[in-house]
Amino acid sequence: MVSKVVIVGGGVIGSAIAYFLRASDATVEVTVLERDPTYARASSALSAASIRQQFSTALSVQMSLYGIEFLRTIGERLAVEGNTPSIDLHEGGYLFLATPASEAILSENHALQTSLGAQIEYLPREALQAKFPWLHTGDLVAGTHGLSGEGWFDGYGLVQALRKKAQALGARFLATDATGVVRSGRRVQQVRTAAGDTLACDVMVNAAGPWARPIAQMLGIELPVFARRRSVFNVSSPAQLAACPLVVDPSGVYFRPEGKTYICGTSPSADHDPDDLPLDEVDYALFDDVIWPTLAHRVPQFEALRIEHAWSGYYEYNVLDQNAIIGYHPELENCVFANGFSGHGLQQGPATGRGVAELILHGRYESLDLSPLGFARVLEGRPLVERNVV
Repeated sequence: MVSKVVIVGGGVIGSAIAYFLRASDATVEVTVLERDPTYARASSALSAASIRQQFSTALSVQMSLYGIEFLRTIGERLAVEGNTPSIDLHEGGYLFLATPASEAILSENHALQTSLGAQIEYLPREALQAKFPWLHTGDLVAGTHGLSGEGWFDGYGLVQALRKKAQALGARFLATDATGVVRSGRRVQQVRTAAGDTLACDVMVNAAGPWARPIAQMLGIELPVFARRRSVFNVSSPAQLAACPLVVDPSGVYFRPEGKTYICGTSPSADHDPDDLPLDEVDYALFDDVIWPTLAHRVPQFEALRIEHAWSGYYEYNVLDQNAIIGYHPELENCVFANGFSGHGLQQGPATGRGVAELILHGRYESLDLSPLGFARVLEGRPLVERNVV
């Protein structure tokens, strides 16, 4: 029987796990170690905070279908003493665009998504041009557009709402970091903290986001998850784009409205994407060389752009297959990993929190089987490849 759980990392994943544990079983003592309660450098607060069902793997689609259900009902789920949280959810949809080279993948993904219940429409070029007349479609053949269940929200607000609800349910959050473990054979017995505490545990959870790798190394485990910097740019433009969704260009450049402005970004090329770059160094060259020319090509009105603000956050990037690693490690009986979400953590946080809580409390997944994301595929070199990484 599990009575004490220590979670390392109090971002969206760690806070969601804490919430679901306490909501499911109030007898379990839950302690969350979060070294920065301001979340100033947390991926949860620095990301573009979006949710979509347009993935290429069934499990990712299913996780985000539950994610949107959770976000839509966050007010009733996470209210504390009559105070109802709001995350300003805007279901503006995603629009993935395809050239002839990527049309087959777009079509395959669309068939998978709709078979699982996602409301995604397939738009041939003529329909795409009619629906989004501001879009340059000359080099496109089609696009897929989310009619509901996709959009963007306040990521920082979600983390705070999960944290406050977990605390209201009895979870304890400590502003410190894990510095070591006491391990006996196949079990972790205690977690040591930078504050000098030694916390006994029946289960330890690694939910440390971009900093999960050194936590795993304390356990003698090699985790293929690295901190990869992603820069986000807030730009102003005289462009008037009616009913603008979050648009993903075939190049990987994305943009979406943010009030009267727009935010945009892209992943750098593999040879310009090292680990652990400092967050205070925004990649302006990426904007000048890649993002702006792409935006101006795809939306001619974007030839006139001005950066208003820019920042960087980390992806906890799983180099094996850009999918999360969730579950117990075969060599450790009582250590759960929830890492490597590669930019999908906010939207997959609710499903992960629910699933990990079920695994800890019941020894199995009961709502949605997350076992394909388990550690076994890492050890066997068997990637579960996600083709729609944004």
